[in-house]
Amino acid sequence: MSPLLVLVGPPGAGKSTVGRLAAELLDVGFRDTDLDIVAAVGKPISEVFVDDGEEHFRALERAAVATALAEHDGVLSLGGGAVLDPETRGLLREHRVVLLEADLGTATSRVGLNRDRPVLALNPRAVLKVLLEQRMPLYREVATDVVDTNGRTVRAVADAVVALLAARP
Repeated sequence: MSPLLVLVGPPGAGKSTVGRLAAELLDVGFRDTDLDIVAAVGKPISEVFVDDGEEHFRALERAAVATALAEHDGVLSLGGGAVLDPETRGLLREHRVVLLEADLGTATSRVGLNRDRPVLALNPRAVLKVLLEQRMPLYREVATDVVDTNGRTVRAVADAVVALLAARP
């Protein structure tokens, strides 16, 4: 079993929202590894960061991604930091990975002051800027396709993702 496609990108790119709609359009299941982690530990990711630390969260994330890649055959959304792990990047090389791009302004407006995103808790715009600079090369490394989300509706982005599959199954 293997996901039909895997969505990666920065916080605010729309991975979960677009993923749900793309899965609906494709008539397949949707899975989000962040939700898998929350279900496994019984508390929000922000609490895992505070209570157990980022290193512990990243270990949970690595395991959740590996499990989902092996078990899920629909649309899979990964947390924004999943690509930080070299083992995860290695696993992603075997899959169709779509990078949902969002520039700083777009990502900031979508994320706002969302306290459920622990890495953005202090200064969302400044932190997002650093995250984009650090992670974009890693997103591009694993991506087989790229969809620009800037200035586009969720439906337009989901349609673009679905069109990629039709153009190159």
